Amino acid sequence: MAVGRFAPTPSGELHLGSLRTAAAAWLFARHAGSRFLLRVEDLDPTISRHGFEAGQLADLEAIGLDWDGPVVHQSERRDRYDRALAELVDRGLTYECYCTRREIREASTAPHVRPGAYPGTCREAGARRVAAARREGRPPAVRLRGAATVVSITDDVHGTVEAAVDDVVLRRNDGVAAYNLAVVVDDADQGVEQVVRGADLLDVTPTQAHLCDLLGLDRPRWAHVPLVVGPDGARLAKRHGSVTLADLARDGLTASDVVRWIGRGLGAEAPAPGVAATVADLLGGFAPDRVPATATAELPRPG
Repeated sequence: MAVGRFAPTPSGELHLGSLRTAAAAWLFARHAGSRFLLRVEDLDPTISRHGFEAGQLADLEAIGLDWDGPVVHQSERRDRYDRALAELVDRGLTYECYCTRREIREASTAPHVRPGAYPGTCREAGARRVAAARREGRPPAVRLRGAATVVSITDDVHGTVEAAVDDVVLRRNDGVAAYNLAVVVDDADQGVEQVVRGADLLDVTPTQAHLCDLLGLDRPRWAHVPLVVGPDGARLAKRHGSVTLADLARDGLTASDVVRWIGRGLGAEAPAPGVAATVADLLGGFAPDRVPATATAELPRPG
């Protein structure tokens, strides 16, 4: 058995890619005869106030997805993240970062910097730079001292993945715990044993595995399912048109049509067109080893 979860951010309506990822996580867990948990990642005060959570939960229920126990909210767990961060700080595994977004963007284009990685500007910053930033009243973020440690993980869809640990932000400069710290602590505290999520997070997973090791937490298993992309090959977004259940309903498509589309994208048999369907109807024809590793541009169609 492998306890699973889905953890949306309440920043807008769930689009088709998120719905398919949620269904995949549910299918992996229920196929294993296990529990499935729901967590709302509402730490960011700039997005959690918009009130999309109820609509997201309603969309999950519309495709037949259920969960065990109450919904957990990250906004109620800030003390737990602070304790985890304090442990890393006390052990000298972090450092303060005063870089602005512009400084990071400009420095990260240097030829010696790994694409997407923090260039390490503040890792060995001199006292003069730190003092100047403090005089300006610039609050620091807190970063992991990754030291380019190479970590290997095994993904149930992509196999072995190896990457250098980045100096990721653990606490933002507004005092809010960052995603990479919160998600590791949450999954461990909730007893999540398998994390099924989009392939866009595969690259950061070795860093999260490293954080698990540093904090003495059990690593979960990971399965990164393919993204849904638009006709232009870019990750699915509003600009691609009808990408939410509400959009599709206006085009005459039902939740059952979306379930059949989810089944096709995950290699699972689905009920015939015209028959009401929920994700539970996909369970009998679902097999984790049949989930493809490549993205798909196919979108739902009626029937």
